[in-house]
Amino acid sequence: MPLTITNLSKTYANGTRALQNVNLTIPTGMFGLLGPNGAGKSSLMRTIATLQDADTGSIMLDELNVLEDKDAVRRVLGYLPQEFGVYPRVSAEELLDHLAVLKGIANNKERKEIVEALLQQTNLWNARKKNLGGYSGGMKQRFGIAQALLGNPRLIIVDEPTAGLDPAERNRFHNLLSEIGENIIVILSTHIVSDVTDLCRHMAIISQGQVRLTGDPLSVMEQLRGQVWRKLVSKDEVAAVQAQHHVISSRLFAGQTIVHVLSDTKPEAGFEEVKPDLEDVYFAQISERR
Repeated sequence: MPLTITNLSKTYANGTRALQNVNLTIPTGMFGLLGPNGAGKSSLMRTIATLQDADTGSIMLDELNVLEDKDAVRRVLGYLPQEFGVYPRVSAEELLDHLAVLKGIANNKERKEIVEALLQQTNLWNARKKNLGGYSGGMKQRFGIAQALLGNPRLIIVDEPTAGLDPAERNRFHNLLSEIGENIIVILSTHIVSDVTDLCRHMAIISQGQVRLTGDPLSVMEQLRGQVWRKLVSKDEVAAVQAQHHVISSRLFAGQTIVHVLSDTKPEAGFEEVKPDLEDVYFAQISERR
């Protein structure tokens, strides 16, 4: 039951070309959509979630036409947007029950069982009576997943779900996403490379509204083997290295700068070859087009 996106384009009224001829096939399981802020990730997620129309192209969820049969899509869709608001003076149990009614779960007994199961699954049962305004950021995100799971969806979209979470809450959220991504399509849209490395069997990198690369994380990292080189330089040397080589990333370390350079051969003395990781792949893709 793949999600197939074909020749999808979207230009906003202000002239911004958010999506440019996007083609993707997303299988069952965790799929990482990786890209910088403003790359078009949220525009693509909003289009799949039937919140905005595309200018051209098609999206099919198996035999279901996403762009034309929006009501049918919404019945099988779970969505956790980047900005997820809650009623602060309502308990998690009350709000989830209300959302279940809106989702069409009318039977009281069935709804109670579903709400309890979802609060247990997201590890919120002990805090079910607590007002959502008192929840931590991670607890709110787990509540967001609980509401997204209402109605046994076939497709779940989570947009930048771990931004701002502390490491412990991020690990809890990762475990939850991994659990629910076994038998349905879960699209994880993020700019955090490690989220994709940790969770996803399949991925795509999007930048400036275009898909730059698709594959599984291990394979795309292997494709860069022998092409990534590292050197520790002073701050004063960084500009010269950038002028001479294709620098894909740099970071401070102990008062100096570690630069990663993309090259088929050793750039110069002092560089050492490094085993590429997904961050190298990501920066190589987006830096080529700056």
